[in-house]
Amino acid sequence: MNNSRLVYSTETGRVCPACSQPVAACRCKAASKAHPLGDGNIKVSRESKGRGGKTVTLVKGMALDADALATLGKQLRSACGSGGTVKEGVIEIQGDHCDKVMAALQKQGYQPKRVGG
Repeated sequence: MNNSRLVYSTETGRVCPACSQPVAACRCKAASKAHPLGDGNIKVSRESKGRGGKTVTLVKGMALDADALATLGKQLRSACGSGGTVKEGVIEIQGDHCDKVMAALQKQGYQPKRVGG
């Protein structure tokens, strides 16, 4: 059994490990961005574990692609007046802003649910 695979080619440069195509022409990266990660059940929660005691508001389950999720994250961060990021289909907003996030999502037509205490 041969476990060796091409990683770099002098003709094309870096090669995708999943589909063995040049990174510029990789189809698997585009396919993973195309379908949303969420299930449509929008959950808003607050978490501080593993963050050095800092509280963040999490929005999970949004059935949006990566670009739309980043745009929504920016809108929510500006509505809360806080920083944050989008990681692996989860919007993270610095601070405890669950009520503001719930109101902003309801204003946009979503039906979020509060999860956790």
